[in-house]
Amino acid sequence: MTDRIDVAEALKALPLWREDAGDRPAISRKLVFADFNAAFGFMTRVALKADKVDHHPEWSNVYNRVDILLTTHDAGGVTDKDVDMARFIDEAAVAMGAK
Repeated sequence: MTDRIDVAEALKALPLWREDAGDRPAISRKLVFADFNAAFGFMTRVALKADKVDHHPEWSNVYNRVDILLTTHDAGGVTDKDVDMARFIDEAAVAMGAK
Protein backbone atom coordinates (compact mmCIF):
# COMPACT_ATOMS: atom_id res chain seq x y z
CA MET A 1 0.00 0.00 0.00
CA THR A 2 1.12 3.55 -0.70
CA ASP A 3 1.48 5.92 2.26
CA ARG A 4 -0.87 8.87 2.57
CA ILE A 5 0.55 12.37 2.45
CA ASP A 6 -0.90 15.56 3.82
CA VAL A 7 -3.11 17.31 1.25
CA ALA A 8 -1.55 20.71 2.00
CA GLU A 9 1.90 19.22 1.46
CA ALA A 10 0.85 17.67 -1.85
CA LEU A 11 -0.61 20.97 -3.04
CA LYS A 12 2.70 22.79 -2.53
CA ALA A 13 3.91 21.08 -5.71
CA LEU A 14 0.58 21.52 -7.54
CA PRO A 15 -0.40 25.20 -7.72
CA LEU A 16 -3.31 24.59 -10.12
CA TRP A 17 -4.98 22.04 -7.85
CA ARG A 18 -7.17 22.57 -4.78
CA GLU A 19 -8.15 20.55 -1.76
CA ASP A 20 -11.48 18.96 -2.58
CA ALA A 21 -14.36 20.05 -0.37
CA GLY A 22 -15.80 16.53 -0.17
CA ASP A 23 -15.87 14.16 2.76
CA ARG A 24 -12.49 12.53 2.13
CA PRO A 25 -8.94 13.73 1.52
CA ALA A 26 -8.60 14.48 -2.19
CA ILE A 27 -7.35 17.07 -4.65
CA SER A 28 -9.29 18.47 -7.59
CA ARG A 29 -8.95 20.62 -10.65
CA LYS A 30 -11.38 22.08 -13.17
CA LEU A 31 -10.29 22.43 -16.79
CA VAL A 32 -11.86 24.20 -19.77
CA PHE A 33 -10.98 23.34 -23.36
CA ALA A 34 -11.84 24.91 -26.70
CA ASP A 35 -14.57 22.37 -27.41
CA PHE A 36 -15.79 18.84 -26.73
CA ASN A 37 -13.23 17.23 -29.04
CA ALA A 38 -10.32 18.84 -27.20
CA ALA A 39 -11.78 17.83 -23.82
CA PHE A 40 -12.36 14.27 -24.98
CA GLY A 41 -8.87 14.07 -26.50
CA PHE A 42 -7.42 15.19 -23.18
CA MET A 43 -9.46 12.59 -21.30
CA THR A 44 -8.27 9.89 -23.71
CA ARG A 45 -4.65 10.84 -23.12
CA VAL A 46 -5.13 10.74 -19.35
CA ALA A 47 -7.09 7.47 -19.53
CA LEU A 48 -4.23 5.75 -21.36
CA LYS A 49 -1.75 6.90 -18.71
CA ALA A 50 -4.11 5.97 -15.87
CA ASP A 51 -4.51 2.45 -17.21
CA LYS A 52 -0.75 2.09 -17.62
CA VAL A 53 -0.02 3.10 -14.01
CA ASP A 54 -3.23 1.55 -12.61
CA HIS A 55 -4.34 4.77 -10.96
CA HIS A 56 -7.60 6.21 -12.24
CA PRO A 57 -9.12 9.65 -11.69
CA GLU A 58 -12.68 10.36 -10.74
CA TRP A 59 -13.92 12.81 -13.33
CA SER A 60 -16.82 14.23 -15.23
CA ASN A 61 -17.13 15.94 -18.59
CA VAL A 62 -19.74 18.37 -19.84
CA TYR A 63 -19.02 19.66 -23.34
CA ASN A 64 -15.68 21.51 -23.00
CA ARG A 65 -15.29 21.17 -19.20
CA VAL A 66 -13.52 18.40 -17.32
CA ASP A 67 -13.66 18.19 -13.52
CA ILE A 68 -11.07 15.87 -11.97
CA LEU A 69 -10.70 14.47 -8.47
CA LEU A 70 -7.68 12.45 -7.35
CA THR A 71 -7.42 10.29 -4.26
CA THR A 72 -5.94 6.87 -3.57
CA HIS A 73 -8.83 4.72 -2.42
CA ASP A 74 -6.83 1.92 -0.77
CA ALA A 75 -4.78 4.49 1.18
CA GLY A 76 -7.81 6.52 2.22
CA GLY A 77 -6.40 9.81 0.94
CA VAL A 78 -3.80 11.53 -1.19
CA THR A 79 -0.55 9.74 -2.02
CA ASP A 80 2.43 10.19 -4.32
CA LYS A 81 0.36 8.38 -6.97
CA ASP A 82 -2.04 11.32 -6.97
CA VAL A 83 0.75 13.87 -7.15
CA ASP A 84 2.34 12.02 -10.08
CA MET A 85 -1.01 11.76 -11.88
CA ALA A 86 -1.76 15.44 -11.24
CA ARG A 87 1.57 16.41 -12.79
CA PHE A 88 0.81 14.30 -15.85
CA ILE A 89 -2.65 15.86 -16.07
CA ASP A 90 -1.14 19.34 -15.88
CA GLU A 91 1.25 18.53 -18.75
CA ALA A 92 -1.53 16.98 -20.85
CA ALA A 93 -3.81 19.96 -20.17
CA VAL A 94 -1.18 22.39 -21.47
CA ALA A 95 -0.57 20.22 -24.53
CA MET A 96 -4.30 20.11 -25.28
CA GLY A 97 -4.80 23.86 -24.81
CA ALA A 98 -6.73 23.93 -21.54
CA LYS A 99 -7.56 27.25 -19.94
